Formats: sequence, structure tokens, C-alpha cells
Amino acid sequence: MNKSVPELVKRFAQGDASAFTELVARYQKKVYFLAYRMLGNHLDADEVVQETFVRIYRKRKEISNVTNFTSFLVRVATNYAIDLMRKQKGHSQIEDSTTLPGEVQMELAHLVTTPGEHFRNKVLKTEIRRALDMLPPRQKITALLHDVEGYSKPEVAQILDCPEATVRSNLHIARKKLKAILKKRLASKE
Repeated sequence: MNKSVPELVKRFAQGDASAFTELVARYQKKVYFLAYRMLGNHLDADEVVQETFVRIYRKRKEISNVTNFTSFLVRVATNYAIDLMRKQKGHSQIEDSTTLPGEVQMELAHLVTTPGEHFRNKVLKTEIRRALDMLPPRQKITALLHDVEGYSKPEVAQILDCPEATVRSNLHIARKKLKAILKKRLASKE
């Protein structure tokens, strides 16, 4: 029987370990892919997943007051990922996608019809990742959550615990910077 997320959260808050196990099973891939997009690194993404669920487990008694578990979970994950990004500033560790597990490659890959298109797409993806890495953490996570993950501006504001106006501002600035960075980088490649 499939339990609803609020029901699982309630059971978990009351000490049911199997409810926590089910929450982890439901959300670990989501947290992993978000962390990977933020950090560009398999090991760091795994660390974010592990630390996120450790932190959630430690807060189990307070979790019954959480109104939206998904937003709460993503906030915990993004905050930890931002901490890692700040620690690693200047030490970008973008992985070559061929070193990732097959399941992850399938999730991240795009269908390409010719080798030339494949090469151009790979170069563009790498340039976009590098451009994202040049952004300050809050602008980067705002762009990732909204433009890549598909969260609405109000959802991003809730996840980042900031006003929606801040989200709009960070998104506007991030897009403007990304456009300038990519225009410059791609022009120099031609």
C-alpha cells in the first residue's frame, strides 16, 4: 500500500524507521540529481544525499511541524550543497559524464543523431556547467532550481527561505551573467 508523504512524515516523526526508509527511497534520486547539477561531481552529490538524510533524521522530532516536506528536504540539500560549493570555491571538479553510473548517464543524456551534434552538445553542456560554476552560490542554485529543476518562483522562494522578489532578482542576474559568460566563451571557441 502506497502511503502519502504527509502520512510517512507523521509516522517518521513518531519514530517509525520504516517510514524514514520509504521517504529516503522516494527522494534520494531527486536530491542526487539536484546536487549533481549544483556541484557537477558524483562524489559530492552522494555526500549531499547522505548528509541531507542524516540531517532530516536528526530533526525527526521537529519534522511534524513541516507543511511541505519536499520543499523542506530540498532546502536542507541545497543549503548543504551551497556550503560545499563555498568550501570548494576555485576548485571546480566537473566530472566527465562517461564516468557516471549507467542510470545517471541515461538520465542526463540527450538523444543525438550525428557525431558532430554529439560533440557540439557536449561542448555546450560543459560550457554551461562552467558558466554556472562562475556564479555566486545563491544565483547558481536559483537558476538550477527554476530553470533546470522546474520549480516555480514561489517554490524556489520557499526552498531558499527568501522573498520571491529575491528569487526574481537572483534569476534575472544569473541569466544575464550566464548569457554574457556563454557569449564570450563560445565566441572565443569559434
